[in-house]
Amino acid sequence: MRSLENLLVLHSAMYRTGNPALNDSTFTIQDLVQEKMTIQGVAEKGFITLAVMLFSGLSVYGLFATGNPELAWTLSIVGWGAGLLFFFVMIFTGLADNPIAVLTYAALEGLFLGGLTTLFEVSYPGIAIQAFVLTAGVFCTMLVIYRMGLIPVNDNTRIIVFSAMGGVFIIYMLSLILSFVGINIPYIHGSGPIGILFSVFVIGLGAYCLACDFDFIEHGVESGAPKQYEWRAVFGLLVTLVWIYIEMLRLLAKLQSRR
Repeated sequence: MRSLENLLVLHSAMYRTGNPALNDSTFTIQDLVQEKMTIQGVAEKGFITLAVMLFSGLSVYGLFATGNPELAWTLSIVGWGAGLLFFFVMIFTGLADNPIAVLTYAALEGLFLGGLTTLFEVSYPGIAIQAFVLTAGVFCTMLVIYRMGLIPVNDNTRIIVFSAMGGVFIIYMLSLILSFVGINIPYIHGSGPIGILFSVFVIGLGAYCLACDFDFIEHGVESGAPKQYEWRAVFGLLVTLVWIYIEMLRLLAKLQSRR
């Protein structure tokens, strides 16, 4: 299952470092567009998307709880594989602003997260709700900080953060490849100080990506971007939140394993 975690983090990082949808140049003034992107529209679509993912995840969790783990694991693995494939399809075919595609991706991610969360919950009871609350806390905190103008979001900071994310991507890629031959990169997956600091660092990168998402939304609204870009913004937020949630699970697991 660690390989599955690494792969999900990998495609999250790839989205952040390679998707042109997060660049300000995505937007141009759209004077002739009748329906334009709004913050309310992003919020409404975001709520629907998160609800779909939550329902999908709880369905898998329910299968575990009712004594049908085989089907639950099958759905979880299918969700991971299909979600990863669908992720790349959305990136390279421009489906990131298609509502059906975004909701389908959310459902697939929910299937995977349902199994992953159950795995952590069995080993560390209560960890799921803790990770959920902390992820929501990071989101709310970053939103407030961004609205107050306390965090810079510009080309220079993006270069620094996305370069760091590229380093994380390489580390996870090596970890994934080496795991297939029974070799683990020391320290970063452990519960020692280095492993904990690494998880905190990655969560910090994810938090900054939230600020980039907010900036993307703000620029889209100000530029009068087409309304379908609301779904692209929701897709970006979804990828970031899933990444933070998984890293939060890993961090909490490391902390609890020290007790």
